[in-house]
Formats: sequence, C-alpha cells, structure tokens
Amino acid sequence: MRARARVGVLFVSPALTLFCLFLVGPILGALILSFTNFNVYAIGNWLRASFVGISNYRELLFEDPLFWVSLRNTFYCASITVPATIAFSLLAALLLNSKRLRGKAFFRLLYFLPVVTNTAAMAVVWRWLFNYRFGLVNGLLSLLGIKGPNWLGDPAWAIPAIAAMVIWRGIGFNMLIFLAGLQGIPNYLYEAAAIDGANTWAMFRYITLPLLRPTTLLVTVMTLIGHIQLFEEPFIMTGGGPLNATLSVAMYIYRLGFRFFRLGYASSLAYVLFLIIFVVTLIRMKIGRSTFDYAGS
Repeated sequence: MRARARVGVLFVSPALTLFCLFLVGPILGALILSFTNFNVYAIGNWLRASFVGISNYRELLFEDPLFWVSLRNTFYCASITVPATIAFSLLAALLLNSKRLRGKAFFRLLYFLPVVTNTAAMAVVWRWLFNYRFGLVNGLLSLLGIKGPNWLGDPAWAIPAIAAMVIWRGIGFNMLIFLAGLQGIPNYLYEAAAIDGANTWAMFRYITLPLLRPTTLLVTVMTLIGHIQLFEEPFIMTGGGPLNATLSVAMYIYRLGFRFFRLGYASSLAYVLFLIIFVVTLIRMKIGRSTFDYAGS
C-alpha cells in the first residue's frame, strides 16, 4: 500500500509543484504585500518596502471613496446580470432539451460560441453596437422613431449596456450545465404527470424546478463569483467611465496596481474582494441548503 502511495505522490508531484508555484505562491505573496507599502520604487529594491500593518485596509474601508463606488457599481451590475443570465440560460436549456426542436447541435454551438470567443474582441464589437452616432442599436431605434441614448457615455445607461454583453456571454456555459441537469431527470416522472393530467407549466413547476435545485445552486454560485470579478467588459468598452460609473472592483485593483503601482494597496483590495465573494457564496449556499431541506421534508 505504501509503495502504491509513493507512486501516486510521484505522479502527482509535478502538477502539485506547478500548483504551489503559480497559485499558492502568488496568493501568499499578495497576502504579505497587502500589509506593506510596496510600490513602484520597491520593485527594484524590496528593502524600500516597509510593513504598515492594517493601514492599507483602514484606508480602503474608511478613506477611499472610489472603493465604495467600485463596489456599488459591481453589485449593481451583478444584480442585473446574475438573475438574467440564469433565467435566459435555463430557458435556452429547456428549448434545447425539447423533443420538438430540430437541429439541436447547431443551436448548442450557437449558444456556446460566445463562451469560446475572445472577450476582448467581443467587447470591441459590443462597443461599436452601442456607439451613440454609428451604433447598430441606436440605428434600429431611429427606424422606430426613438432617439437612442448615449449608451456608453451616459452614467445612467453605461452599466445596463455592459450588463447586456455580460448576459449574452454567460448564457452558453450555464446552458450546458442546466442541460446536463435536465437530461438527468427521469422521463417516467413526466409520463406519470401527463397521465394524471398535468400540463406543461405544472410539470415545470413541480418536477423540473425542484429536481434542478442542486444544478441551480451550482450555476448561481459560479455566476456570482464570475460576475463579481467583472473586468474585461468595462475595461474595454468604457475604461471605467464615464465619471467612474462603470469602475468595477477588479478594474480598480488593476488601476491601483498597474497604473499607480500601489501594489501593496491593490493587494489589500484583492483580499477584500475575496472576502466579499466568500461571504456572498456562503450565504447563497446556506440558502440553497435550507431550500433542499425544505424540499426534502
């Protein structure tokens, strides 16, 4: 048994070494940096960085208004994108799971294509779609006699415009997870319900939704984690503007670390973001478990 264990460790050690070097190492390094004033001057000489304790965290929470602006923007966008992405993903999965639909392989590819397409390229396309003067969206609205807003230049419309792209990009991956969950539901349950006279809505409400609860919990947690780390879309489409109306927490971390080179302060913000994601995930999983217990009872 010990010999087999040694062989297993031998085979796992290369991957484990890379994991520690490129994941655990940077995580611990960022934690250490978050308690220092590490900046551009300390990059060439680490001795110039000094330990500042929790000063970075105190400044972040009580003296930095941009942190709260970025946090508000992030949760505002997530409040739009998370429920909409889950709803549209479930709808797409239900359509693709239907026996009446033809060409399922084509539609699966069509829905999943945004997932494998480069995000930067897609953001450039969406920035053109929402262009105030020459964009396709305002062009279509003008045909209906509606004057379109300055989507990416108006603080009131910038987040909804970015949210539209985030929703579009996130449907495909969640759809596949929902589709796997739907295909795991036994057909005899629907057959028995049909014999009892249940209609389509009753089957969806009393069979599909309850049996999809574990899948829905997984999709919700993954979507929450991904959308709270929003970065590429606002970075390319608006640059955080106008007037920091689309500045996300992840984008603020990038700005602090790689534009102002306050790497210690940026690391503290990264760990605050990690704690926020951790707490939100725990709350959602707690709610999900209580739902399962209620369903089981």
